[in-house]
Amino acid sequence: MMKRILVLISLLGLVACTLPTRPPVGPTTWMVSPDRSAAPRQARTDVWLKIGSVSVAPPFDGKSLVYRTGDQRYEKDFYNVYTTIPAEMIGNAERQWLNKANIFSATVGQSNSFFPYYFLQASVEEFYGDYRNQPEAVVSVEFFLSTTSGGKTNPLIGANRYTKRVALTDNSPQALVLGQQQALAEILKQYEEQLYKYAGNLPKPLGQ
Repeated sequence: MMKRILVLISLLGLVACTLPTRPPVGPTTWMVSPDRSAAPRQARTDVWLKIGSVSVAPPFDGKSLVYRTGDQRYEKDFYNVYTTIPAEMIGNAERQWLNKANIFSATVGQSNSFFPYYFLQASVEEFYGDYRNQPEAVVSVEFFLSTTSGGKTNPLIGANRYTKRVALTDNSPQALVLGQQQALAEILKQYEEQLYKYAGNLPKPLGQ
C-alpha cells in the first residue's frame, strides 16, 4: 500500500512539473489621449505659454476608472486603470493639443525651466462613467489663464469651465475610456477657440 502511495506522489510531481506556469493576473491599463488633427492656426503671439499643474478632484484623482452607480455612490475599478494618474495624463494631452494649435510660439510643460509671461492651469472636477441611467462619460474641466507681468492688480486673464457628457455604446471599460477621450477632445477644442480670442488681446509682457 505504501509503495502505491509513493508511486502516486511521484506521478503527481511529474505532472505538476509539466504544467505551464501562468503569470499573475494584473489590471488592464488604458490611456485617454485625444489627438488634434486639424490644421495649425496662425500664431497670434510670439511668446510662450507654460502649462501648469493639473489638479483632479477626488475620487477621480487615482489611476482606477471610476463608475457612478448612485447619486452619492462612486465605485473604483481596480482591475481597469489608467497608465498614469489622470493629472499627468490630462496635462500631457492639454500641452500636446495646444502645441499643435499653434496659438502661442510654443507651449511648454511645468518641468521646463523657461520663465513664461503667460501661465495656464486646469482643474478637473469630474472624470468618471455615469451608469445611473443611460451610461455616459462625464468630464468637467476649468481653465485659468494668467499673466506674470508685474504691476497688474489681477493676474487672471480668464477662467472658463466646460462640461461634456458622451453617451457610451456599452458598459465596458473600453467604451468609457473612448467616451472620456471624446469628451476631453471636445473640451480642448472649445477652449482652444476661447484661448485664441484671449491671445489676440493679451497684456504686454514687461519691457515691451
